[in-house]
Amino acid sequence: MRVVTFGEIMLRLQPEDHLRFVQSERLEATFGGAEANVAVSLANFGADAAFVSKLPAHEIGQSAVNALRKFGVDTSLIVRGGERVGIYFCEKGASQRPSKVIYDRAGSAFQKAATSDFDWGRIFAGADWFHFTGITPALSPELAAIVETAAIEAKKRGVKVSCDLNFRKKLWSREQAREAMSRICKNVDVCIANEEDAADVFGISAEGSDIESGKLNAEGYVSVARQLAEKFGFEAVAITLRESLSASDNNWSGMLYTEGKAHFARKYAVHIVDRVGGGDSFGAGLIWAMCSGYAPQDAVEFAVAASCLKHSVEGDFNMVSADEVKALAAGSGSGRVQR
Repeated sequence: MRVVTFGEIMLRLQPEDHLRFVQSERLEATFGGAEANVAVSLANFGADAAFVSKLPAHEIGQSAVNALRKFGVDTSLIVRGGERVGIYFCEKGASQRPSKVIYDRAGSAFQKAATSDFDWGRIFAGADWFHFTGITPALSPELAAIVETAAIEAKKRGVKVSCDLNFRKKLWSREQAREAMSRICKNVDVCIANEEDAADVFGISAEGSDIESGKLNAEGYVSVARQLAEKFGFEAVAITLRESLSASDNNWSGMLYTEGKAHFARKYAVHIVDRVGGGDSFGAGLIWAMCSGYAPQDAVEFAVAASCLKHSVEGDFNMVSADEVKALAAGSGSGRVQR
């Protein structure tokens, strides 16, 4: 399988351990970003994964490219140009103190990308799947138009298209998101969302759920998925189900709705090492499973197990193998030492 993802990879700076920004004298530097995270996960599973973006030709831009190459991601389609790499600062939460993210990405090479930067005929040559998130069109009106064009060009070539709604209120308003994503989603086959995205972007809420208290109503999410599928003609809608007990402990599951039926995965009690990239690892697991011909129940089990493992891994990238995910999905979740 060849999967193409499109988005921004950023420099991630965070205090050591669980220190607060105002406490730390040093910041750890890694790289990450929604679509890059998906590409790395897929490459680790064994897929031919390509990441498309725009990065400066200087050493920091090259370091981002190298971070992807390390895991076998195809970086040959990344456009080089512009002056800066986007940055995000991450303060990891603990117990009842939530994590915090501060963006410094305005004016980045990718945020200023132009339609002429990307040759979609070349990009989609040999591709089976195209993935992006709602973060990318939120970065500029130009990128919203680029994403819409990319989805249209992918569909013309018989490439499956998936989108993780990923609403970010720091990047655009609900009204802006609804207007742009309503157009873009007309060319999407598989929609991925969390417990808030459908409400924020399309005004479709799960009745009887309270995400702040961690109370989720399963039937409410079936209704959300059904409404999304009917509105846009999605072949499948996947929803991650997070019960936030604290910043350190969550219950984690997911649902896949396809052909009029909902499939719920088992629920995991997760003690969090790093939750950034959790949704991306779910999306990557789902793409891998669907491309591999898994039945719907098996596909959502694989996706949720992949994401469960990601919560135990530092950094944006989910550095686990398909075999490790399969073992967890099959019930091997005790955490005992493997000898």
